[in-house]
Amino acid sequence: MESATLTRRTPRPGFAARVRAADVPTLAKVAFVLLCLACAIGIVVYPTYPNYDSYYALLWGQEALHGTLPHFQGFRVPTEHPLAIVAGALLSLSGRGADRLWIALTFASFMAMIWGMYRLGRTAFTPLVGLIAAALLLTRFDFGFLAARGYVDIPYMALVIWAAALEASRPRRGGPVWVLLALAGMLRPEAWLLTGLYFLWMAWPATWPQRLRYAALAAIGPLVWAGTDLIVTGDPTFSLTYTSSSAEELGRQRTLSELPSAVPQFFTSIVKTPVLIASVLGLFIGVALSPRDAAMPLALLAAGIGTFLLIGIAGLSVIERYLIVPALALLVFAAVTFGGFSMLRPGALVRRLWALGALALVLYGVAFTVTHVNVDRFRNELQFRGDAHAALDDVLRAPAVRAGLRCGPLTVPNHKLVPDSRWLTGLPFEKVRARAEEGVGTDPGRGVHIYVLSRFAIFKHAWTDDNDPAAIQVPPAGAALAARNGYYAAYVRC
Repeated sequence: MESATLTRRTPRPGFAARVRAADVPTLAKVAFVLLCLACAIGIVVYPTYPNYDSYYALLWGQEALHGTLPHFQGFRVPTEHPLAIVAGALLSLSGRGADRLWIALTFASFMAMIWGMYRLGRTAFTPLVGLIAAALLLTRFDFGFLAARGYVDIPYMALVIWAAALEASRPRRGGPVWVLLALAGMLRPEAWLLTGLYFLWMAWPATWPQRLRYAALAAIGPLVWAGTDLIVTGDPTFSLTYTSSSAEELGRQRTLSELPSAVPQFFTSIVKTPVLIASVLGLFIGVALSPRDAAMPLALLAAGIGTFLLIGIAGLSVIERYLIVPALALLVFAAVTFGGFSMLRPGALVRRLWALGALALVLYGVAFTVTHVNVDRFRNELQFRGDAHAALDDVLRAPAVRAGLRCGPLTVPNHKLVPDSRWLTGLPFEKVRARAEEGVGTDPGRGVHIYVLSRFAIFKHAWTDDNDPAAIQVPPAGAALAARNGYYAAYVRC
């Protein structure tokens, strides 16, 4: 009798086994695609608008398109950023919707920055470290909020992080790294130091003709910035001197003795204390295990801190946003603490214990975040940005307000609503004034005067240290109410 052959079917691996066997780069790509979809949905569900500085970039770009010189000087006008003005000019071609396109562009830069973090962590250490670094960046909500408000810091960071990732993958790459650093140098002057360091790195083994070419490439950012200032104001150093005086006026300067303590204080605010502790530990681990691989994140960290200190010594504004590039490097090192076990030999006892400890820390971090983060606060903040903008537009569109603008300029409580109002009304620089400005005062005369009604909006758009907030919030005698809603009221005096 012929014996039957029994075929044993291999059982299908469980979900956990499939996840363990999955390729980390594949998981990263899938997660990134889902993140981009979620981002696109969020832009639609919570419509936000550019911040103060970014609205000015749109206005300056619009002025340039109309053949007039942008107005860089005025009551608390922000410092210009040449590349932002170019972006503002191009987006302004789309009309009133350019401000929403600005937000979309900023979020696209945020997505690029997250993928750049993954690339840097993967190239410097391992794919798992890169994935964790990107996840840490995503969970630092301050970065997402900067994107939601259209800050130029987001595209700046995206350019720098991609320059670092490309250089880490192929040292002395040149080409695209020069382009990215040049673009970054037209957004923030801190990139000039990074570009200078890259010049030294590239020039060391180069020939003299190559060094001259590298010097020309390194000078693009500063020359474009100085050239823009020269054309508009006649002073190539205008941005430097104007920013210094503005920092003093706004109280953003720090003494030399205060700078060292400001660094850890700002880092704690940006990345939060547990991640900061993990980043310090990860820095030592990364340097000990693979000093060559840790070189690029370490260079970003050192250059970023050095730039911050030089800014403070020069008397410019000292705010935590100027430490965001070294903060990105800290996130990479924090990822080493959590995922650095992937750098060790598979099967090693130390690797297993490290992985278990990292998993416990991650679970604790997730539980802590879920129980302590106030999601409603972020939701309310984003909701306010959209609702307040729509309310201001509604008031300014009222027929009585439009008619009142023929009687005189438009005034708002302080400088915060000036660019928004100019963008919504299409009024030129001299036709929109802040009552907090010297010479305008509490009796602004004829024209249309906007007053803030919402308590939350008062702290955003009416509070000022220069004047009595109540005084600049009282309509002048003889002014008639022309329009109002839950956020703003418009009075007309003709």
